[in-house]
Amino acid sequence: MLIWDIRFRKICFNTNMMAVITLLTDFGNQDEYVGVMKGVILSIAPYACLVDLTHEIDSQDIVQGAYILASAVKYFPSESIHLAVVDPGVGGERAAVAVRCRQHTFVAPDNGILSLILSEKIDTAVRIENEALFQKPVSPTFHGRDIFAPVTAYLYAGNSMGHLGTMISADKLVRLPQKAMEQQFKRKIEGRVVAIDRFGNLMTNIRAQTIDAFRSQYNAIGIWIGDTLIPTLSKTYSTVKENDLLALIGSRGYLEISINLANAAKQLNISKGDRVVVIPNKEI
Repeated sequence: MLIWDIRFRKICFNTNMMAVITLLTDFGNQDEYVGVMKGVILSIAPYACLVDLTHEIDSQDIVQGAYILASAVKYFPSESIHLAVVDPGVGGERAAVAVRCRQHTFVAPDNGILSLILSEKIDTAVRIENEALFQKPVSPTFHGRDIFAPVTAYLYAGNSMGHLGTMISADKLVRLPQKAMEQQFKRKIEGRVVAIDRFGNLMTNIRAQTIDAFRSQYNAIGIWIGDTLIPTLSKTYSTVKENDLLALIGSRGYLEISINLANAAKQLNISKGDRVVVIPNKEI
């Protein structure tokens, strides 16, 4: 153990300084949880560059976490490590995993939060089992601190994923249920609201690429959200008047429903999970 520890700490000074560690959790910022995770990482890899992606994922909302994570990854440099902890099954039977994809590495519980990442070609997937890397003792309620944080630091220091545990097929990893994904039909697209930002904008799980393909087939489209119809797709918020409803492709690359200069979630009484349907405009 002593030999490994000396080598481990030495490698920390040879890390790729262009890479960063991002952190996404549902811990919020009121308690010490996020700060403690950072402390564990920095104790092992003191030169790590840490970026808070968000800690305001709604409590235990794996679906929201999956979409926010996937929409953000492309804005970070190659070789970054993305630590995502939204973990309602902590201490239970769910596995901890590390996945290599798109020249990035992801460390997370195997509960579906990596589902959208897994739609890409996966280079390597490992079940995290090497207890020598864990904080001791391991709390059954805080694997973010005791398992995910030290493993992330170990990888940031330049160590191989092969030392984490057993290599597994990406096909074995947990995916989100089908209802959490967009559904494409011949004459409509069905989706759900998966996130609501602080402005009350409603992010759906319907991708911009899906909308583009549908528009190329039908030209004009309409969007149903609850009992409300939006008869066209806008390019910007300012396309409509103040307090008017609109649909547009948001900055994350998904269809969003908004009200210009107002809160769409409150005014429409819409919640996460509510259905959104895109149809050809001529069927309105």
